[in-house]
Amino acid sequence: MNALKLTDMPIPRFLRRAPFGAAALAALLGAAPLAAQQTPARPASATGVRALSLDEALRMAENASEQVAISRAGITRSRGEQLRARSNRYPQINGTASYTRALASEFEGVGGGGGGQDSTAAPPPRDDCGSFSPNPSLPIEERLDSLEKAVDCAGSANPFAAFGDLPFGRENTWRLGVDISQNLFSGGRIRGLNEVADAGRRTADIELSAQRAQLVLDITQAYYDAVLTDRLVSIAEATLRQAETTLGQTRLARQVGNQPEFELLRAEVTFQNQRPVVIQRRAERDLAYTRLRLLLDLSPDQPLELVTPLNDAAPIPVGRFASDPSRLGDTTTANRAPVRQASEAVRQQEGLLRVARSQRLPQVSLFSQYARVGYPRTGTIPTLDEFRTNWNVGAQMSVPIFTGGRLRGDQLVAQANLSEARARLDQAVTLAQLDTRTAVQQLTAARASWEASAGTVEQAERAYSIAEIRYREGLSTQTELSESRILLQQAQANRAQAARDLQIAQVRVALLPDLPLNTGGAGFGSQQQFQQQPRQMPQQTQPQQQPGGQTSSAFTGAGGQQ
Repeated sequence: MNALKLTDMPIPRFLRRAPFGAAALAALLGAAPLAAQQTPARPASATGVRALSLDEALRMAENASEQVAISRAGITRSRGEQLRARSNRYPQINGTASYTRALASEFEGVGGGGGGQDSTAAPPPRDDCGSFSPNPSLPIEERLDSLEKAVDCAGSANPFAAFGDLPFGRENTWRLGVDISQNLFSGGRIRGLNEVADAGRRTADIELSAQRAQLVLDITQAYYDAVLTDRLVSIAEATLRQAETTLGQTRLARQVGNQPEFELLRAEVTFQNQRPVVIQRRAERDLAYTRLRLLLDLSPDQPLELVTPLNDAAPIPVGRFASDPSRLGDTTTANRAPVRQASEAVRQQEGLLRVARSQRLPQVSLFSQYARVGYPRTGTIPTLDEFRTNWNVGAQMSVPIFTGGRLRGDQLVAQANLSEARARLDQAVTLAQLDTRTAVQQLTAARASWEASAGTVEQAERAYSIAEIRYREGLSTQTELSESRILLQQAQANRAQAARDLQIAQVRVALLPDLPLNTGGAGFGSQQQFQQQPRQMPQQTQPQQQPGGQTSSAFTGAGGQQ
């Protein structure tokens, strides 16, 4: 079988430019290949047993992960924040429609509108009214008579009758209009809001990449933990069968008088002591399989057969889960996801500080209102010729004069948040350097452990075979046989554990640019302390118009490293 090499994955050239790039490159490229082990992939034979490869498990996990779904919702939310922030740069157009029913009016009975039809009607004209005729050819008596009648009729007429067609006090009023407003100057508020929204979108993208990378690492660890427990169960059961064989041989030798009772008691105790080990290994295997099923959203009772062994020669397909496949294995601190998130958090707080400062500056906007107003003379619904036009354009400026300290308070809060974000960025850089060094050193240690275990299993098997023959021929004691069996069991377990640790260490280093910080046991607190808390964007306000947001607990097998 071909060897598994990390060199199957592309190693970027900036890995060699990292402060500890030489050591990382030597650990990745200078190690011996993984030799084939004795456990080939077995096809599923039992009815209802699902054969599951690591590649299939990785594909299933992304659809079943709640954290990935939450991160995708965060991207959608950040897109909405971007649209909302950018909308302040464009005109705001609103259509309006209203209907008003007048129950009482001050214009009732004065010739305008009013409560009823009679209040707007003029009194009937007099029959004897006439007009003044200053014709000099008429007799003076007729001219005086026409003047007296005209004055008399004018005194009895309604002086407001000419205002009868005006809309004052009409019972029904209809308005259909369009309001338009445009920001002209906001003192930097709109720019700040857009900077906050853009940084939030980049943060959401980084968070999704980090959650996908963490999911790949968790699934890989859970999968190989289950494979490891399978191997440990096989080792424990094989050791139990060996102890049982030794017990049977010792009983037979005791019956023919070739072995004393002490040897028989020793063989029985060795056999009985191995049975709890088998039980414990099986319990650990059940726990590892249960965790894998939960991560894949499978039924807890679904039988699985893992077909990707620890010695699989194919490289683990992690490239498609990386945000940038060219950065696989990159150990540059600035490219770590937590550092990039902390940098975006600083940009967000700088934008919010600009928004806070802009509140002290004038806010200038342009507005226009166009409306068609209908006053029906009769009935409730006006006709087209009863609509009148209103259209006005204006500008508005708003300057804060006294706010009782609110603006100063907003600015102090924004400055404190910016200082905190910068401190968290420095903290993230320090922790990323520590976490990167730890990951590379764990890979180096895992590679060294794998190399050290090479050939040990074959030697231990050979030693046990010789010890078994010597004991059967009466040339050695059971103590020698037991020691050989223990050494064989330990060598097999160490080899399997080393293979598991090496696989996980390789995946972790490959996905390092996108992985969250692993700060457990580093003396810096939990990971949640370093994640940036989401800062709520200030409320979006339109110009005033004129009134009218790792835990990864993996089963470690036989004391393996995380």
